[in-house]
Amino acid sequence: MRFIVSTSTLLKHLQTVNGASSSSTVLPILENFLFEIKDGNLTISATDLQTSMTTSLAVESKEEGKVAVPSRILLDTLKTLPDQPISFNIDDATFSIEISAGDGKYKLSGENGDDFPKIPVVENASSVNLPASVLTEAITKTIFAVSNDELRPAMTGVYCQLSPQHITFVATDAHKLVRYRRMDSKADKASSFILPKKALTLLKAALPSTDVNVSVDYNATSAFFKFENINLVCRLIDERYPDYEAVIPANNPNKLVIDRALFLNTLRRVVIFANKTTHQVRLKINGSELNISSEDLDFANEAHERLSCQYEGEDLEIGFNARFLIEMLSNLSGEEVTLELSTPNRAGLLIPQTNDENEDVLMLVMPVMLNNSY
Repeated sequence: MRFIVSTSTLLKHLQTVNGASSSSTVLPILENFLFEIKDGNLTISATDLQTSMTTSLAVESKEEGKVAVPSRILLDTLKTLPDQPISFNIDDATFSIEISAGDGKYKLSGENGDDFPKIPVVENASSVNLPASVLTEAITKTIFAVSNDELRPAMTGVYCQLSPQHITFVATDAHKLVRYRRMDSKADKASSFILPKKALTLLKAALPSTDVNVSVDYNATSAFFKFENINLVCRLIDERYPDYEAVIPANNPNKLVIDRALFLNTLRRVVIFANKTTHQVRLKINGSELNISSEDLDFANEAHERLSCQYEGEDLEIGFNARFLIEMLSNLSGEEVTLELSTPNRAGLLIPQTNDENEDVLMLVMPVMLNNSY
């Protein structure tokens, strides 16, 4: 089997799917890409058995066949080569691969393509279409709030709720929660599933900046994303997602409106002086003044800053983990944000002051207990 392709084109396609491959010692073949040639097209697949990605590109070849190619050595070689035609010669009996590029020749051992795990096909699927920009925005706004706690598997993914009215994406790690809702994207019937973080990270990296349409097929076990020449299929997290609506406080009489960038940069400075374990900051609101302070008793470090704001409600003192607030403010857009509060021991809500009419973003952060030492 022989084919010719451009080094830069091949490298770009390999880097797109490489994240799906696995350095599994149990199944060494997962450290390979599967190359399949048919009708002048090269299809490249990578999988870790939970998430699989395929991409295809046109190559010069009159033959058909498949071979598993070691991913690491091939990527490392292509990264050092200039953009030029590169030819692959594969021995159909031994699966040895000879690569010729310019004046260089490189040999490596491939494996039988038939031993590569079959890429799943989603059967009996329902489907929904989403613009790439909507999907990118939904992943960006939620993925930072996903939990890494393997003991709570449901929280290690993003919960997708489809309905004829809108589509909702939810992520939480029990300290913070994000609900991102799109009014301009709908499904024919109501359904829900949990998408794993790894698949979403790969999807976000692969989604184009041009607004192509992404077809999403899903059944009880898997979800299948298809756009341009890329397919991504992942196993869904088979768990029950917590009732997130029950956590969102409905009655928040205290409302603080503040410049997002100003609040964010102040927190970034003040947290430098906070305890390195808790990252705790204290927000003290009275009238139209917000005092943000932190201290680290171990090193006698402390910081205080005063900001002016618009505030409706009673004077309040509340503590937060500044890292959570910083993550949320960094992932919100718009000039101003509203922080809705009720009492010092109940969750606070961060909401953009001006929402796009097609999107509804709500971020929730749990407070921390304040020690009243100052």
